[in-house]
Amino acid sequence: MPVMAAMAISPRKIFLFLVFAGAIGLLLAFHKPSRKKLLQAPKLLFEGKGTGVLKPPAGFDPTAATIPVVISTDEGRLMGAVAAINSIATNSKSPVKFYLITDKEAEDHLEQWIMKTRLHSINHEIIVFDEDWVKGKINVRGGRQELASPLNYARFYLPKLLPPDFNGKVIYLDDDVIVQGDITQLYNTKIDETLVMAFSEDCNTVSNRFGLFMNTYANYINFGNENVKKLGMKPGTCSFNTGVFVANMSEWKSQKITDKLEFWTALNTEENVYGAQQGGGGSQPPMMIVFYNQYTKIDPMWHIRHLGWTAGTRYSKQFIMEAKLLHWNGRFKPWGRTSQHMEAWERYYIPDPTGKFQLTRKFRVF
Repeated sequence: MPVMAAMAISPRKIFLFLVFAGAIGLLLAFHKPSRKKLLQAPKLLFEGKGTGVLKPPAGFDPTAATIPVVISTDEGRLMGAVAAINSIATNSKSPVKFYLITDKEAEDHLEQWIMKTRLHSINHEIIVFDEDWVKGKINVRGGRQELASPLNYARFYLPKLLPPDFNGKVIYLDDDVIVQGDITQLYNTKIDETLVMAFSEDCNTVSNRFGLFMNTYANYINFGNENVKKLGMKPGTCSFNTGVFVANMSEWKSQKITDKLEFWTALNTEENVYGAQQGGGGSQPPMMIVFYNQYTKIDPMWHIRHLGWTAGTRYSKQFIMEAKLLHWNGRFKPWGRTSQHMEAWERYYIPDPTGKFQLTRKFRVF
């Protein structure tokens, strides 16, 4: 009897419990987020972005030399490319000429996205990539089959894509970047004489600060391959990322770089040269082979990357604000539902004037 008395619950406590449970039930019934609210950003959130006139930043010099910038993109990634273009045009203190490499499917769509928004005044040329150039030369081993996109290899063919008489320096950028600094500074990177390229090294303190990312040749190249052994490369050599580079086109042509890159991509379809390692395949390993210990280093703040490798934040907000260029290399793109520091990318996002693409975001209503 004493035990039963101790376990007894008063009517008042039962009443309060039922009231509380009922309130929670009503709250969930009326405020449960729908799938639409979880996946589609409200139109009002980005209404008006991309309209109006593109205004140059303070200190813009219209008489300065024009900076040539190449960006390659396909239909599924136009949203990223347009944001990258907007960020460059917004922050550059020098005139910029954009060479936009895409496929036939995306050509008209990209032109509309430019001409019907605040970007209509930019100096640009849209060039359709000839996919026959890479036909039969692509073999991506591993999980990331998106790296097999022909446009991922457009960077190999700059001499064919740029005007025939183009012999100066050019900047190449992936379409998943945002430029927060004046791109004139990147263009002014001094490339050592007789060298073709300037890349950002993976082993510098900024890029390797978290120790989570692949940063040596052994993570990308099969050092058991006989043709690789003949090169005398060291597996522990620091790698570099090919999503951002400055190239000297005169030296590129002189050293027949495109032919060398094509040799390794074609060989990889016959032998296991690269792609089965942790770092993956795609267009990066051939460039690592061809430019082994033969490149100038870019200022690390001009290529803050790995933002797309994980969904969780690994850089502080202050550090992201100070970066000159942000790169969401990896699976988690800033135009997707989950990514790091999406707010930095959203500053330059321009809605698709055709309405074909909608920005994906998570929203909950309580």
